Amino acid sequence: MGVVDRATAGGHLERYEEALARDPVSASGLVREWIRTDWRALFAELRERRPIFVTPAFTVVTRFADVTEVLSHEEVFTVRAFGPRLEAALGGPFMLSRDATPTNWRDKGLMRVMLPPGDVAGVRALAGRVADEALDAAWPRGRVEAVHDLFRPVALGVCAEYFGLPGPDPLTLSRWCRAIVTDGFANFTGDPEVQAASVRAGAEMTAHLRGRLAEIRAAARPGQGPPGDVFGRLCATVLPAGLDDGDERIVINMAGLPLGFVESAPGAMAEAVEQLLLRPRVLARAVEAAAGPDLARFDGYVWEALRFNPFFKLLPRLCERDHVLAAGTPRATPIPAGTFVLASPASAMFDADVVEEPEEFRADRPGHHRMFFGHGHHACLGVHPARAVVCETVRRLLLRPGVRLLAPPEGEMLRSHGVFPDRFVLGLGPERREG
Repeated sequence: MGVVDRATAGGHLERYEEALARDPVSASGLVREWIRTDWRALFAELRERRPIFVTPAFTVVTRFADVTEVLSHEEVFTVRAFGPRLEAALGGPFMLSRDATPTNWRDKGLMRVMLPPGDVAGVRALAGRVADEALDAAWPRGRVEAVHDLFRPVALGVCAEYFGLPGPDPLTLSRWCRAIVTDGFANFTGDPEVQAASVRAGAEMTAHLRGRLAEIRAAARPGQGPPGDVFGRLCATVLPAGLDDGDERIVINMAGLPLGFVESAPGAMAEAVEQLLLRPRVLARAVEAAAGPDLARFDGYVWEALRFNPFFKLLPRLCERDHVLAAGTPRATPIPAGTFVLASPASAMFDADVVEEPEEFRADRPGHHRMFFGHGHHACLGVHPARAVVCETVRRLLLRPGVRLLAPPEGEMLRSHGVFPDRFVLGLGPERREG
């Protein structure tokens, strides 16, 4: 993904058809590999020639209007493709695993109250402080392994101080999140060992949260003001009769916060930083904006960089009943019940019918052209603090002199399961000559 301006080479559909004639299973595997290694060229070809791409194993949706249609019809295109795995790990119903249900409606509303936009300034300052501490520690080495020594420590620091989930320790909380999220969103083959690891991690996490809940309750004093962290707020909230399902709802909803944050936030930071560093002229403008008073101006550079390589490129859904996608247009396509659908926000953000000059880097694009936090029923609940954390961490990094990509293999970004950035070494300060 290091190429800045990838031309559409084409030819994917012809190679797919040749492979399909030989072996449908290998043809689907070929498409998965292209999505992992050559997604921009593949999706550009699909948007032009086959925007709703039907294969024997799944259907890929690439145009902006069609992606939003899939994500907006939660009773037709549901999260049942991955939801049961999350519920198996957490031991009970979870809002992210439910579509158009009372559980989803109630818990989503409650957690939005727990994560108000008014917290953004404080969360951004917290992220900046943790980022500066990590960068100060790395500075004498002239290097920073950005994933585990900067991005994940910031995410875990926010979990500890803002969510109120320090974990038994940061490494354990990190391990739990990776195991559960890997099974829920990256275990496409249903590997039973990955599923078993997820269930074990979920049991450990929820047991810890029950203990943490008991500690918060025991420490509460009559007449205390509202707690400052999300877990404390949730524990202190009194719901009307009939809406309170007890402590298990608190435990499961709190578990959802790190699951939606500890992997996705560092992943977004890594991809955005790489794309900025690949563009020297854009980088110079971003650094200038980082030093200025207008944080929103700087944030535009982060989101535009991320558009060129989003952390989540596909959102899986299961079609529950027969549906004609893009009905009334030339690309109208019947989607039979039972179809596994992959809606691609990554592709939608390059749809020239909606996004003006999509191949150009434009930091001032309108927010509704960016789909990093999903769309519709399952749009990210923590969008406000998450935006602040991602942007402020990147800003603090770019304020350090001499931030740069290193030559491979040292500077190559390594990913686990082809999804999660696991190593990304960056240079800091003056370049050092060996010998």
